[in-house]
Amino acid sequence: MIDVHRAAKIIAPLFMFLVSVTTPASGRVIEGVYFAPRIIVSDLPMELNGVGLKTVWRLYKVSAAALYLAPDVDPRDVLGGVPKRLEIEYFHPIAARDFVNLTDKLLRDNVDHALLAGLQSRIDRFNALYRDVKPGDRYALTYMPAKGTVLELNGVELGVIEGEDFASAVFSMWFGPRPLSRSLKLELLGRA
Repeated sequence: MIDVHRAAKIIAPLFMFLVSVTTPASGRVIEGVYFAPRIIVSDLPMELNGVGLKTVWRLYKVSAAALYLAPDVDPRDVLGGVPKRLEIEYFHPIAARDFVNLTDKLLRDNVDHALLAGLQSRIDRFNALYRDVKPGDRYALTYMPAKGTVLELNGVELGVIEGEDFASAVFSMWFGPRPLSRSLKLELLGRA
């Protein structure tokens, strides 16, 4: 006779492992957060390039993130003027002012000071878009060359900032020389 409880103890971890390593064709689940394999943004199909976790001291999980790129875009060109989308789902509450402070720091770390000065008015407009988040909220940052950089929270557009130069600067927070997390950068670029 099969011991149902024992079988469940064996099968459940295997099932969770299989769910956490689903193939790109079926999307990805990481720490219970699902990212679709493909999305459509302004009639442009984008494919999931990579997913990763932002952790603090490798113990405290802050967020799960995914990078989407158009099929013909090389991930090495992510800071160029190519269409791209970064989705980030949060595990803990974070205040809007904390996003502003982190944005300012990461931009100073990754963008030339002269360029940063020229972008300041757009950075201020972008920082004003941030809202407090709670667990399960998802920000999406999308750059479309004809439109600009769009910030959304839970599928609701908060605003658009024009310019390829701005998009390159803001995406450098994750993909620049001094990103938010080197391991997350590699995971999103599919190089982990």
